[in-house]
Amino acid sequence: MINANGYQQYRYNSIMSASPERLMIMLFEGAIKFVRLAKKAVDEKDIESANYNIARAEDIIAELEASLDMSYEVSEDLVKIYDFLYRQLIEANIKKDVNILDTVESMLTDLKDTWSEACIRLKKNA
Repeated sequence: MINANGYQQYRYNSIMSASPERLMIMLFEGAIKFVRLAKKAVDEKDIESANYNIARAEDIIAELEASLDMSYEVSEDLVKIYDFLYRQLIEANIKKDVNILDTVESMLTDLKDTWSEACIRLKKNA
């Protein structure tokens, strides 16, 4: 059996030792996880859990947006995407709409995959 404190320490160490690129991927993975948990909660009519998980996904999207370096042109496009995702999460939370959550999950997965591919290419060219 895994010790809960040991697991928490492992997670903490993983985060603290991760590269900025890996941290971005971890944020996307976390947002995707919370969206999936929210979808399950909506399906099970667990409103409290759905709200909690959507709010956690919103927090991650807000953090992604806040971390943008606006000196890059692509950041302007990412602000628009993150703003759209955030607004979609709010709407999904109000309506408890799995279809909206499906759209958000799909977009987050695409962003994570794109970021992962960019990291791989960056490492190959280094």
